[in-house]
Amino acid sequence: MQAWASTAICLAASGLASCNLDWEKPELSTVPPERFLEARPKSALPIPAGSDFARKFGSKELAELTARALDDNLAIAGAMARIDQADARARIASSALWPSVGLGAAALRAQTPGTVLSETPNYNPSQAILQGAGQQKAAELAENLASFSAVRNNFFALGLNASYEIDFWGKNQDASNAARLLANASRFDRDVIEIATMAAVMNAYFLVLAAQDQLRIAHEHVRIAEQVLGAFTARLEKGAATMLDYGQQAAVLAGQKATIPPLEQTLRQTKVALAVLLGQTPETLEIKGGSMKALRYPRLDPGLPSEVLLRRPDVAEAEARLASQEFSVLRARAAFFPSVTLNGQYGLQSIVLRNLLRPEAIAWELGSNLAQPLFDGFALQGQYELEKARFAEAAAFYKQRILSAIGDTESALIAEKETAKSVKIGEEAVAASKIALDAARAQLLEGKIDVITLSTVQTTYFQYDFSLTQARLAHLNAAVSLYQALGGGWSPTTRNAEIARANAAYEANKGPWP
Repeated sequence: MQAWASTAICLAASGLASCNLDWEKPELSTVPPERFLEARPKSALPIPAGSDFARKFGSKELAELTARALDDNLAIAGAMARIDQADARARIASSALWPSVGLGAAALRAQTPGTVLSETPNYNPSQAILQGAGQQKAAELAENLASFSAVRNNFFALGLNASYEIDFWGKNQDASNAARLLANASRFDRDVIEIATMAAVMNAYFLVLAAQDQLRIAHEHVRIAEQVLGAFTARLEKGAATMLDYGQQAAVLAGQKATIPPLEQTLRQTKVALAVLLGQTPETLEIKGGSMKALRYPRLDPGLPSEVLLRRPDVAEAEARLASQEFSVLRARAAFFPSVTLNGQYGLQSIVLRNLLRPEAIAWELGSNLAQPLFDGFALQGQYELEKARFAEAAAFYKQRILSAIGDTESALIAEKETAKSVKIGEEAVAASKIALDAARAQLLEGKIDVITLSTVQTTYFQYDFSLTQARLAHLNAAVSLYQALGGGWSPTTRNAEIARANAAYEANKGPWP
């Protein structure tokens, strides 16, 4: 029937517009791989969400910070407000599915000029008589008393007005479906922001621990350098060392002290950033911190690529927006077809207020309107083409999200493996360089090596110690990246719960009239 109507419309508009209602959807199929390159192909359960995942690191403070972020983060609060906006838009877009009923009342008093009702003035001889003039005077007064008589009327009305568009082609239903799917997408977007916030809080906390670890290392190396410098000072006083030896060691000490201010800056600025993530001012946040060495590394199983796609709220959001846009295309297509509107009116009307409530004052009216666009300067065709192009964009974005989900997981798995190797190698390097430093200090006192050799060994130990801290931080960041790539604990169960909440919000009574 739609094809017949489309043909009829095109024939009616022949010579005025060209109709092109064909639509070839872009290819949407993106088959995920059977396995990840960096993991064994096996199914796995979703990882814990939010603060439950943070507890796996073994830090009570980190778990408390992530829980506070869920409650107080302003980006999450903004996303929740956008959910309310999307729910309201869904209600507005769905209003055309219902009849429009309104109560109206009117009271009108109008005067119609006599100059509109008659071409010549009216003369009433009785006017002259009433003014005390006799019959003989009436003729003399006729010309002066002639006037146009105005008419005054009253009108009172009270009644109901109703209208309803019959949704033959599903145009209004398509608009409702599109808006309701966007309400689902807004909830998935909130979940994306929530996961990103959790990741940001964990990474910021790890950076605090890394800065604290590096400050301890810096202070320890300053202490070692001061001890060596003290030994050189004693030897210099005895003539067993030169100013070159003293100056060289003093430069090493100064260089190690210079590393402390940037670390203090990083520590304090990261605490400020963490406070903002928690939705509070920096002076109100107290972070004890600790050491990365005290943390446990959580084990994460990626599962299969197809499972990951079902656990990513950003993929679900892109899918919901794509489905919404498809209904927008259908709505734009339905706009080419005729629309039928039913109108009704029932109420009371009278020119005298006291008669308004009498049975004889009842007035009613029923009717219908049929509207068929014939030529509108190609506006409908342009809107239809616009919606199709938007669908193509949404389809490309949806496929990009799928590829990004798989790519993010692969990259996180690579980072997890390689950073673990870096930590192991770094620990071995620090242990070896510590042995070398102890040996160099003993040999220097025995006069077997010069200060330049000792300085080189000290610097190497310091660099390896710092590099190990950076490797530990990168390893923890890799765990957070994998947590985020695997959906942050999101699952098909979460998806169904979000859709159920959206449906409940749509069905809820949000106004005085159901």
